[in-house]
Amino acid sequence: MTSHPTSSHPRAAIILAAGQGTRMKSPLPKVLHPVGGRAMLDHAIDAAEALHCERIVVVVGAHSPEVRDHVVKRLGEDAIAVQDPPLGTGHAVRAAEAVLGDFVGQVVITYGDVPLLRAADIEPVFADHEGVTVIGFEARDPGAYGRLVTRDGELLAITEAKEASPEVLAITACNSGVMAAPVGLLFELLGEVKNDNAKGEYYLTDVVELARERGEPTRAVFASEDSVMGVNAQSELAQAEALFQKVQRDAFLAAGVTMPAPDTVHFAWDTEVGGGTHIEPFVVFGPGAKVAPGARIRSFSHIEGATVATGAEVGPYARLRPGAALGEKVKIGNFVEVKNVKMAAGAKANHLAYLGDGEVGAKANIGAGTIFCNYDGFFKHRTVVGEGAFVGSNTSLVAPVTIGAGAMVGSGSVITSDVAPGDLALARAPQTAKTGWAAKFMDMMRAKKAAKG
Repeated sequence: MTSHPTSSHPRAAIILAAGQGTRMKSPLPKVLHPVGGRAMLDHAIDAAEALHCERIVVVVGAHSPEVRDHVVKRLGEDAIAVQDPPLGTGHAVRAAEAVLGDFVGQVVITYGDVPLLRAADIEPVFADHEGVTVIGFEARDPGAYGRLVTRDGELLAITEAKEASPEVLAITACNSGVMAAPVGLLFELLGEVKNDNAKGEYYLTDVVELARERGEPTRAVFASEDSVMGVNAQSELAQAEALFQKVQRDAFLAAGVTMPAPDTVHFAWDTEVGGGTHIEPFVVFGPGAKVAPGARIRSFSHIEGATVATGAEVGPYARLRPGAALGEKVKIGNFVEVKNVKMAAGAKANHLAYLGDGEVGAKANIGAGTIFCNYDGFFKHRTVVGEGAFVGSNTSLVAPVTIGAGAMVGSGSVITSDVAPGDLALARAPQTAKTGWAAKFMDMMRAKKAAKG
């Protein structure tokens, strides 16, 4: 048996993301399709980082510059390996060899289209610092999966279904494709893999047989079937999303979040909701939503990139966009949109308003139909509403503008200048009345209609 020192056993990850994903039938590369509002590839990178991998290499295809750009933006150019042309999984892993350079330690191979696999699922592959370890799963329907032939925890073989005997086909332990080994051993074995098969490809699974021939230990550890689910088509993407959402919902329910209809609530990968919060049916959380304990999120609301403090109420039919920050006991009512506005404790916007770019002081009231006119066609500007101010219904606040503390704005106003604290601002045409005009007009029109009829 060859010795493959691993020093203090540092870790690296190779993430395979070079597949063309033609079955997705989408212009978006497969691994960039989102689950829980996050690209599947990012879920794989998250898992590698949570495992404390000091090196992460993503193998991309020459056909997907978008995937390369995505990886470079997150991990840098040094994380890129290119498989060109695509000649199988073994060939893809070998593409990462030069990028890993002088790394010494254990390497785990994962996949950019397996979004539900978490660090805790992968961790057991590092328990043995010698030989080859693969992750298997007990399949509900083994079908065409490769079977793991094991004995007392030892992995004897990975057998493809089309090559399996009836006895092997009866095995329900299947191969996930995830594998770990010391880096030196891994690439030595891959150097021996042949492509004498119908597709002319180099298969990563051949590494197990080659390791056994050399007397290296081979073993299997197991994860749940759902966690190792791969996504190759839109139907599988929807299935992965459903599984992801179930995990999120169960976790929030266990943490004390009230959801009368949890199956109708949609969470993102990073949603934070404190215990004691009440979430009504049909609420969507996009990325970056943080809700403190004891808030109430009412039906048909959408929250993304926003924070909601204790005691605040949102909705129904409200939209919080990135930068919205609601203080304690703030009320955002139906058909109100808030974007990049900080609302201090007790402030209210109960109906039909757009608040964009600014701040609203404590206990200020924003009337129905109010608009923060924040964009002049070229630049964004801020609106500031002071503490205790009252903005009447159907008001346009043309930014940049400040409404002072305790000031009032009359309904139907278009405010283009600052309003001093305590002042009343009216910006509308004076009302006039023409005595009897309406009655005379209606009589005339009725007579015309009667004559015409």
